[in-house]
Amino acid sequence: MSESESMPPEPPPPFGHQLRRYFGFEEDYLNMNNGSYGSVPIAVSASTEATFRLIEGNVDRFIKIRLDEYLTPARHRMARFVGAGPDEIVFVPNASHGLNTVLWNLAWNEGDIIITATTTYKPIERTSQHISDLSPHPSVSVFDLNFPTTRATVLETFREHIDGVNADLQVAQRKISDGTKLKMVAVIDSIASNPGVYLPWKEMVALCRERGVLTVIDAAHSLGQELNINLSIVDPDFWVSNCHKWLYAYRPCAILYVPIRNQHLIKSAFPTPESYVSPKEQANDPLASRFLEMFEWTGTTDYTKYLSIHPALHFRQWLGGEQKINGHCRSLALTGGRLLSQLLGTSLLDPTGEFTLNMTNVELPLSPNIPDNATTRELLLRNLLERWQVSVAIFRHNNRWWVRVSAQVWNEISDFEYLAKALKDSCEKLEMKYRRKNLVKL
Repeated sequence: MSESESMPPEPPPPFGHQLRRYFGFEEDYLNMNNGSYGSVPIAVSASTEATFRLIEGNVDRFIKIRLDEYLTPARHRMARFVGAGPDEIVFVPNASHGLNTVLWNLAWNEGDIIITATTTYKPIERTSQHISDLSPHPSVSVFDLNFPTTRATVLETFREHIDGVNADLQVAQRKISDGTKLKMVAVIDSIASNPGVYLPWKEMVALCRERGVLTVIDAAHSLGQELNINLSIVDPDFWVSNCHKWLYAYRPCAILYVPIRNQHLIKSAFPTPESYVSPKEQANDPLASRFLEMFEWTGTTDYTKYLSIHPALHFRQWLGGEQKINGHCRSLALTGGRLLSQLLGTSLLDPTGEFTLNMTNVELPLSPNIPDNATTRELLLRNLLERWQVSVAIFRHNNRWWVRVSAQVWNEISDFEYLAKALKDSCEKLEMKYRRKNLVKL
């Protein structure tokens, strides 16, 4: 089945509820949490199923002979989409997998420093701590990022933090006599997960480049939500993004960007493949890097998810393209966020909209003393998902409770009105439960 054959034959309807029928949602389910797992269009599922049948028709021939014939065009297409060189993109299962691949490949020294932020995605923050816990114990320095704020303030405080840490690094460097060169590595979100905010990551990369700081960009939410990425111009050292969140690819699917200049730093894909070349073997191996080869085969996997980027991009073109899609989603996130905060009687995390793309963050009407634990989250989400059939992301930031709401092409402003009712009900039930149990002083 070709891309065009898998697409709906009719022109797309107006954005909003009429587009729900092109996705596989249950009739009474309201998805306002696209940012967590993405949503696969029916047309993309159909095309992916056809690819699966093609592979199963002769799996040995496909993997041993024809895999590169299919995988390389998909990889090159994604490279063009993000403005990268054709051989600077590889597929990985998800953003966390790609970020771990980069961080664990870097050769760490005692005295090296990893920069994270208070908004860093928790598993990646934990990855950084894990690396620090192991010999040779590079240290972790946390950049304090709290909202509400401004983009100018974020950049200025980030610059001050980097300069302060760099000064400490230089002091440590002068004490080293064996020639070891210490490094600083900044893990930067392009769009943070919780809060769901669009950070000035391109400017942060420029600040780091001026100071010799390596940049690892967690762009898990960027593909399909952020326009004009153009990695060849921004020039981060490493960049990873999911294709299955906002781009409509089959999950899980992500890309890892490593510019040619840094590919020697990635010694192994994960898991380590047969094509891995030991540093001891490199002198006698003209193909010592083997960057692309390593990531093409790391063991048996489902390649249909990587090849699903073709129908995913075709579906987005059918909808009207990136500008149209993101114009609708951002406008709805801004308008819907303001309405939701009014209906809840609370505040917006980003009142000016300068950090908002397709996700909005609204304060919940909850006592700040409600404990931040798994029980609280489960009680809220269970009521939302089972009683109200609506999905959102709940998180705690700056000593307050917030909801992150994703705006997508199938959403309308009335969805925010419905969500307000669901959130009021869920928050009231939670407050009553804690009062009855006298677990917190409200």
